[in-house]
Amino acid sequence: MARPRTPLLSRERIVAAALRLIDEEGLDTLSTRRLATELSVSGPSLYNHFATKDELLDAVVDSVIGEVDLSMFAAVEGEAGAGGTRWPEALREWARSYRAALAAHPNIVPVLAQGPGRRPNALRLADAVFGHLVEAGWPRGQATRIGALMRYFVTGSALASFAAGFPADAEVYDAADYPHLGEAHRLAGHRGSVDEGAFETGLEALLDGLALRFARLPARP
Repeated sequence: MARPRTPLLSRERIVAAALRLIDEEGLDTLSTRRLATELSVSGPSLYNHFATKDELLDAVVDSVIGEVDLSMFAAVEGEAGAGGTRWPEALREWARSYRAALAAHPNIVPVLAQGPGRRPNALRLADAVFGHLVEAGWPRGQATRIGALMRYFVTGSALASFAAGFPADAEVYDAADYPHLGEAHRLAGHRGSVDEGAFETGLEALLDGLALRFARLPARP
């Protein structure tokens, strides 16, 4: 039997095509018709794999979350209690990986920011962060709030570029109106270092503050 000219559809192929379309043209361009065209198939054939557009979008979001490294939360065999000293470094490594995944797919971030829902990778991420913090000695309520805090911080940092929001036209920044923004027109040209530096500064400030709170926790029995 001759091979079909068009590769058979699979959930993985559909998700990859949908993510590529969102990355290149934006979230609003995703539709069954457009995706079917990209895949060279009929629109109804997509419904054999995803009943609704929302179901497909959930799978796309979860595929991005699947790019986040969680290995730093794995228990270290034979080192009981190590989490109590390692949690700041684990959060640091995870936050960097999380931001990198989101920064690679910025157009999907608004959907991802809504929470894990029923997405398996997103739930695994939440479970890993919460579980590590609790094992490290954080009370469950505070561990929940720290997980939320970190997600807010990372997601917000990936939504848009701060530096790119400043026009590169020096005439915009009249010294009479904006006496401290004389160099602001240069920001967009340094967006990588500005935005990355802001993320790292905020991350270290958060971890420093959390370390102080952790030191004030009552000793575990």
